[in-house]
Amino acid sequence: MQLEFLGTGAGSPGKFRNVTSTALRLLDERNEVWLFDVGEGTQHQILRTTLKPRKITKIFITHLHGDHIFGLPGFLSSRSFQGGDEPLTVYGPTGIRDFVMTAMRVSGTHLSYPLKFEELGQDGVIFEDDTFKVSFEHLDHRIECVGYRVEEADHPGELQADKLKALNIPSGPVYGQLKAGQTVTLPDGRTINGQDFIAAPQAGRTVAILGDTRRTPHAISLARNADVLVHESTFGKDEGKLAHNYYHSTSTQAAQVAKQAGVHQLLLTHISARYTGKLSKELQKQAQTVFKNTKVVRDFDLIDIPLPQKA
Repeated sequence: MQLEFLGTGAGSPGKFRNVTSTALRLLDERNEVWLFDVGEGTQHQILRTTLKPRKITKIFITHLHGDHIFGLPGFLSSRSFQGGDEPLTVYGPTGIRDFVMTAMRVSGTHLSYPLKFEELGQDGVIFEDDTFKVSFEHLDHRIECVGYRVEEADHPGELQADKLKALNIPSGPVYGQLKAGQTVTLPDGRTINGQDFIAAPQAGRTVAILGDTRRTPHAISLARNADVLVHESTFGKDEGKLAHNYYHSTSTQAAQVAKQAGVHQLLLTHISARYTGKLSKELQKQAQTVFKNTKVVRDFDLIDIPLPQKA
């Protein structure tokens, strides 16, 4: 599991940061990629990565401001020409379907794959299968805006082969049966219960990716005990009034959310064009005074999310 940042800027494209888009790479887990927001030029950013548009099967939109959605019609269209024939689902606030379908109709665009929309209602779970669950909650922005929480299911415990070898049980098909938790009778008459030789499950990972927001308790609940929190940092610590007036957050407010929620790592994005070079590092330093494990991400940063260490 990895996060790849395709755009980390706020408002409009800049020389050093494109507008918002984040890819959650689940290639090992599902052979899929999920996008969170698709700002203008996202498809151009993808061309500079190893991402394949056909692998993108889900898109989660936080809100309908242009710097988060203007790249969506272009990406959906280009996916048809780049070998994409698998279905794709777009999740987002009410209006996202109308926005996309209007662009498609006016431009005469026809897609080569099924496109489905899931417009959001009350806070809750919007996707769940055997491997992942995605839920959302509303945040506090000028228009309807949400944050997403992606939870990976626990991984089954590993077969404790060393214990089996200590009992002189040779490797072979029997190991597969025991791994499945079956009870096996060996040629020498012994009966072995596979459940006795399977380690405790490995906890899955949790990632919280928030849209633009002022301080709100929902940000903390979305991020609770997450391995990674992706949070906007449009303003610096001394711009709290501006952040409030424009429905955004400061670097230290984001850090306070991370600290209160007990997350492992905080990644700051949605950086104003005013903060370039050393100034963006200053945002990072500000946040680190509150929550040490903080990083201001840049376009094309690739962040590995390892499995949690066992206690």
